[in-house]
Amino acid sequence: MALAPERHGLTEVEIEPMRRRHIRSVLAIETRVYPRPWTAPLFQSELALSETRCYVIAKIGRELVGYGGVMMSLRDGHITTIAVDPSQRRKGIATRLLLALVRAALARDAEALTLEVRLSNRAAQELYRRFGFAPVGVRKGYYQDHDEIEDALIMWAHDIRAPEYEALLQQLERRDRSGANS
Repeated sequence: MALAPERHGLTEVEIEPMRRRHIRSVLAIETRVYPRPWTAPLFQSELALSETRCYVIAKIGRELVGYGGVMMSLRDGHITTIAVDPSQRRKGIATRLLLALVRAALARDAEALTLEVRLSNRAAQELYRRFGFAPVGVRKGYYQDHDEIEDALIMWAHDIRAPEYEALLQQLERRDRSGANS
């Protein structure tokens, strides 16, 4: 599943399947990005469920700079996580990760995609909107981080097998190759 490296300014981003050997680097980003990070055993168990899960990493050179995952449930793909090292943001890495996850879900016959995102995370919501996700509801108290509780916006992208969605993906891939969404 390794995708051809793409140039973003002076950086070259490569997407490849996540392996157990990547977990230490994934956890380093996870703890910088999330108040309640996933644990190594959780990532290991997710990787073991390869029939219904797909996890990918983003690398610049030898450095792991991001990761993401999708879980299949019947004909729906649920984006479980996407994270980019804070020092590497605004380089199109999350776009490349999401493109890989959408393609993986399509390869597994997904007809729709869903995810939850913090109500306060406007940048992520904008990324998901570019991929055709639309808000459909709110999960109250979904994120419970220490003393902080935050609602999640539920977003769906339907009809992802339609020619129009394929055209959208191709447009996003072209923009990604040109570095237009960095």
